[in-house]
Amino acid sequence: MGGVVIEGRPRMRDAEPADEELARLAHAIAHPARVRIIRELAARNTCVCGELVEALPLAQSTVSQHLKVLKDAGLVRGEIDGPRVCYCLVPAALRRLRMLVAGL
Repeated sequence: MGGVVIEGRPRMRDAEPADEELARLAHAIAHPARVRIIRELAARNTCVCGELVEALPLAQSTVSQHLKVLKDAGLVRGEIDGPRVCYCLVPAALRRLRMLVAGL
């Protein structure tokens, strides 16, 4: 990793692509409610629609906002089922997150 030294500490010029990916995924799970959503989806091992709101002590709009962050990061996918959206984990994304964290 190339860098310049400022005040005795190296500073990275450019982040590695894997570092940027890890930072993006880590940001997505950086809230306890989003960690809980991931755990709930993993425990159910199926697509979940309204049950998440019942499982969390949060308003429906708050749960939806957290799901959007997870979906934007690629950790969760949403499938339209009639008037509602059902959410599932994206196993490949979770494996990638695990690998990136293990590489620290």
